[in-house]
Amino acid sequence: MNPTYDVVVATGGIGSGMFLALHGDRTLGREESRAATLLDQRDYCKQHIVCHYVQRLLGSDVRVVPIGKVGDDAPGRDAVAEMRAVGMDTSFVTVAPRPTLFSVCFLYPDGGGGNITTAGSASDCVEPDDIRRAAPVFAEHQGSGIAVALPEVPLAARAALLDLATDAGFRRVATFVSQEWEPVLDAGLLTEVDVLAVNLDEAAALADTSAEGASGADVLEAVRRRLRSVNPRLSVVVTAGRQGSWAWDGREVSHAAALDVDVASTAGAGDAHLAGLVVAIARGLPLATANRYAALLSGLKVTSRHTINPDVTPERVREAARSVRWPLPASLPG
Repeated sequence: MNPTYDVVVATGGIGSGMFLALHGDRTLGREESRAATLLDQRDYCKQHIVCHYVQRLLGSDVRVVPIGKVGDDAPGRDAVAEMRAVGMDTSFVTVAPRPTLFSVCFLYPDGGGGNITTAGSASDCVEPDDIRRAAPVFAEHQGSGIAVALPEVPLAARAALLDLATDAGFRRVATFVSQEWEPVLDAGLLTEVDVLAVNLDEAAALADTSAEGASGADVLEAVRRRLRSVNPRLSVVVTAGRQGSWAWDGREVSHAAALDVDVASTAGAGDAHLAGLVVAIARGLPLATANRYAALLSGLKVTSRHTINPDVTPERVREAARSVRWPLPASLPG
């Protein structure tokens, strides 16, 4: 049996945003001007999304400790209040002299889309020293924690988190956006990661290949080849929307199908999937099982128009598992 964990320490963006429904289904052009409708949908940034699901599903048995910064403004105060309400330990979420991180999510009529996130926000002020202030948490939970490094804060801060996690014997989970691979590889950050979770585009960028028309399995194989000289012990999960997701645990590749559900919005689905991985890993499950659990969580997420589905509970995840005739392992919440 794999070990179980009693604390999750993370860093990444904390903030809010807005949703715009684009008029027209064609991909937005570089210099195009397009009409859009402002939607009544709630948006959250990566760290908040991941930590929300982890705390909501694991409950008070696991301490969830986000590290980040918000502005001295209403969006920042609201975000911290919501994190506390779910049960997170927000002792290391502090106030910066810049506005809270803000993003604009744009949606196409079919539910797909993307987002644009502000630079120069409070999240950009997260420094290695902010991470190191949480060193007592790592020391207290030596060998029994998970560290999660997420985008939207500087790479130096994420590197500091991974350094502390390595010294404390934590399981290390990370994701990076497509534009970050060169500095990530130059800094050797992937040598301090145990589980890398990326989407199809991010995986293709890491493997220096194209995601256009490629299957997740093919891109994962290209990533595996790329990582042999970087960190041959690194486990990898690649999400590919309706194709499902693939996991490589160092021995074999496994696939988890996407839930067949009506899609309200895919925004936040990848973050929900990563949260599902963390939840299952925290309960000592192998990566193939963790990936299947994560597919349930991301499937529930896309049924909501918000980037955090407020209706996700352990019971809802168990219902989703029953719908696909998967006997949920007893150690998983549900």
